[in-house]
Formats: sequence, C-alpha cells, structure tokens
Amino acid sequence: MNEVVGSHDVLFLVLDTLRYDVAVEEWSAGRTPNLARALPPTGWEKRHTPGSFTLAAHQAFFAGFLPTPASPGRHPRPFAIRFGGSETTTPETCVFDAPDLVRGFASRGYRTVCIGGVGFFNPENPLGRVLPGYFDEAHYRVETGVIDARSTEHQVRLACERLAAVKERVFLFINVSALHQPNRHYLPGATEDSRASHAAALRYVDSQLPPLFSALAARGPTFALLGSDHGTCYGDDGYVGHRLAHPAVWTVPWAEVLLPAA
Repeated sequence: MNEVVGSHDVLFLVLDTLRYDVAVEEWSAGRTPNLARALPPTGWEKRHTPGSFTLAAHQAFFAGFLPTPASPGRHPRPFAIRFGGSETTTPETCVFDAPDLVRGFASRGYRTVCIGGVGFFNPENPLGRVLPGYFDEAHYRVETGVIDARSTEHQVRLACERLAAVKERVFLFINVSALHQPNRHYLPGATEDSRASHAAALRYVDSQLPPLFSALAARGPTFALLGSDHGTCYGDDGYVGHRLAHPAVWTVPWAEVLLPAA
C-alpha cells in the first residue's frame, strides 16, 4: 500500500446493507457482470464487519478497521492510523499520522470526496454531518438517498463530474444507498422489502457502475475497496433489519483490487 498511495486514485465503494449470501448468489449466476469484471476471479471474499449498522461500521472503517477476513488469525490491514499496540500493522500497511483515513489521504495530497447515500450522510441534521465532515467535499441530495429508485444513477453521475473536475489524486468514497430499505421498488409488483427485492436492487446498482469505472480508468490506475458495511435480515430466524447480532448482518462481501488505467 505504500507504493499505491500517491500513485493511484482510491475508490471506496460501500454497497450499504448488502448481504454476503445475496452478493455471492448474484455473482455466481452472472447477474452482476460489471462488478464481476472488477472482482478477482474467485469473486467476493467472506468477511466480518466491525459494526452492525452504518454509523458504527463507517466509524471503524475510517479509523482503519475494515471488515476482517472470516478465518482465524491476525490479518494485516492495508491502511491504519498510527497508534501503539497494533498487531495487524505490517511493513506493507500504509500508516497515517492522522485521526482517520480520510484526513490521512488528504495529508498525502489527495482530494477527498464523499458522495452520500443513507441518512447518516444527510446534512440536514447534526449527526448526518459527522461522517461527511471528514472530507474535503461532501455531496448529498434527495435523489442520491434511499427513497429515489434511480439513486445509484445520480450518485455515479455526480462522482463522474467530480472525477473530471479534480486534477490531483482522489480518494473517492461512495455510500451506495439503493440496497438499503426501502428496496421493494426494484422488484415489479412487490409491496414489501424482501431478500428478492434486495437482490433486484443489487442488479440495478451493478447496471449503473460502468460510467464510474470508465471515469476512473481515464484518470489512471485505481486501488478499489468494494463491499458492504453490514448485512440485514428479512425474517432470518425471526429477525428483521440490522443493528443486531445475526450472521446475515455480521457477514459481508468484500474485495480489494487494483483497477487498471484505460
């Protein structure tokens, strides 16, 4: 990572609320072809999230604690904030002397850009300004939020505009809101959110990603963090939603990949 930081743009694409099992099923069936082209040949990696809902997970992410591989062991981290006693920081880890990763990238000359999605990125309330406040620039509109059925299209268009305008290296974070409840509008005829509408939302998101990947490739090579902050339950063992301790919530899909320049 010490060779990547400074030479590559960095994309942090969080597919908010995406379940691991749904991500793998859609990838295996070939129904998310654009994500599949970005992922390793083995597809999504199984990981455990540090938080069961958006705010907790992102606070951990921005502190350098990304989802942990779902296997025993001490797993080295790609990025970290310097603090004493870390057992997962190695010579390959890029360590920042900063309070969070976002300001760490800014200290290395990156323009940090946030494209908001779910309510924790909505600046209409003080809590919704906390996470966006880390960034040089943060963008949120009603049409990028959970109630707009074309939210990913709007988010990608805005991201492409910013990528075209910024000359320095970019740390681009996008909180993709479409998978979060409500997502029933992605499944024709559905009146309630369900695992099936969750999968339909993922297919919609995938269909909107090509312009983003093309805009990044036009700028040069990109290191991409792709995955979910937490899953959610649709009646699993009687549970509905997230912010609870269930495997469907704690298990997330993840990938860390190098995207080549055009």
